[in-house]
Amino acid sequence: MTDLTTIILAAGEGTRMKSTTPKVLHPVGGLPIIGHVARAAREAGSSRIALVTGPRHQMIRDAVTALEPNVLHFEQSVAKGTAHAASMANAVYQDAQGYIAVVYGDHPLLRGINFRAVLDRLDAGLDVAILGFEPKDPTGYGRFITDGDTLLAIREHKDATEDERRIRLCNACILAFRAEVFRDLIDKVETNNAQGEYYLTDLVGLANSAGKKVGYGLAPENDVMGVNDRSQLARAEALFQDVRREDFMKAGVTLRDPKTVWFSWDTEIGKDVTIFPNVVFGPGVSIADKVEIRAFCDIEDAVIGEGASIGPFARIRAGAELGRDVHLGNFVEVKKSRIGDGTKAGHLSYLGDAEIGTKTNIGAGTITCNYDGVNKDKTIIGNNVFIGSNASLVAPVSIGDGAYTASGSVITEDVPADALALGRARQENKDGYAPKLRERALAKKAAKGK
Repeated sequence: MTDLTTIILAAGEGTRMKSTTPKVLHPVGGLPIIGHVARAAREAGSSRIALVTGPRHQMIRDAVTALEPNVLHFEQSVAKGTAHAASMANAVYQDAQGYIAVVYGDHPLLRGINFRAVLDRLDAGLDVAILGFEPKDPTGYGRFITDGDTLLAIREHKDATEDERRIRLCNACILAFRAEVFRDLIDKVETNNAQGEYYLTDLVGLANSAGKKVGYGLAPENDVMGVNDRSQLARAEALFQDVRREDFMKAGVTLRDPKTVWFSWDTEIGKDVTIFPNVVFGPGVSIADKVEIRAFCDIEDAVIGEGASIGPFARIRAGAELGRDVHLGNFVEVKKSRIGDGTKAGHLSYLGDAEIGTKTNIGAGTITCNYDGVNKDKTIIGNNVFIGSNASLVAPVSIGDGAYTASGSVITEDVPADALALGRARQENKDGYAPKLRERALAKKAAKGK
């Protein structure tokens, strides 16, 4: 495969988002917009990725580095247009071999296949290939001026004549070049336009004047939609979710009400999984085969083993690892805990910072008291343990294999294997005392009303 260097442009301020968060860091499918662009570039075969940002964009640089540790960073200190921004990556493209692709960083639905639509044209002999599309409304987009399959120029909307604005074929977001052609032309761009800026798209006209072969590839409109405001962000999220839902259903996942299930960019799901309505997957979720996720569950950063049953109304938080055939019922919350094969927690429990063995039963209302206000401590529960309802397990504490804890107990000390632990006060009945309590309560209420 021909070597590919990709330059991602993300120096714009994105003011229409009305946000203190840079535009390209707003998430789609749980991943920042620019993360989707970087993933598409890698998917297309990019060996090097250069990121061009503005002077106040350290947040963008940090976020992209976390996703792509080997990305190369460059800064456009003064906004002079897209060609000027791309030229800031001079240190990368000066010695680049093969192809150079320049892509705008605010297109979250891009995939590697969209890069290939232009890279394949270079493989076929073109010197320059630009990605185009036919939007329902072309207003604001640069128009492709063509002669058959040859792309003669890209006319920005503000510079286009009325006849040119009637053209339906528009500029998308990827411009691809043979490396030597890009190097030769990038510094020849001028500012003869309505904005007084260095337009990257002017490279098309320059390439034609230099006798180069210039053409274009096409992409579906949805794949190349950009995000400039909150409305477009919402639309991008909806489109992303539609694609993920279709992908999972084709792969053997049953979605009872697809429109109400929301996935993350990295959700992994096995075969014969059934997902009920109103389920949300955050980043980092991996689900094995034959799992059932019932309605209104929220799951993030978790591994769920084969045959498990989750919900309804369960919350599975970061660091949860659930074994085979685990059952977690309604209003069970799990955080940073390992739960062994066949263990059950049917309802109304919080299991945090715990390690639980196999075939253990967690009674309703059980809480692992893992936090003392400063530190988090661990609860260890063995195999075949029975935790009675409404138990509070005060960490650090360990309960041995086969042990029982009585309902309503507060367990503060380790429980040996096969022992019965009782941690509650002995019941005492005071005959005839209830009316006295009522009288006292009524008197207190009356006193408050004065």
